Amino acid sequence: MSETTGKAEKPFIPCREVLEFLWAYVAGELPPERVHEFDRHLSRCDSCVAYLDSYRKTIALSRGSFQEEVCEPVAADLPEDLIQAVLAARRKE
Repeated sequence: MSETTGKAEKPFIPCREVLEFLWAYVAGELPPERVHEFDRHLSRCDSCVAYLDSYRKTIALSRGSFQEEVCEPVAADLPEDLIQAVLAARRKE
């Protein structure tokens, strides 16, 4: 029970539930009442806060890796059959 309101507080959601819906939380796709439950959990759980931080950094790094393409010129003495083999392998992916 909360001393200030006299009402029983709702239990915190477990870490597992936070992790299961983390993508929706970060994407802003959770309903407001669920966001409140997540925020409440995060206010007490340093492990989940750290995980959320690393999750957000991973997303940022992933997005950043596709923003800049580095194209270096192909060496003039590169064998044509090697180039064709690499291109064929990429088409199979």
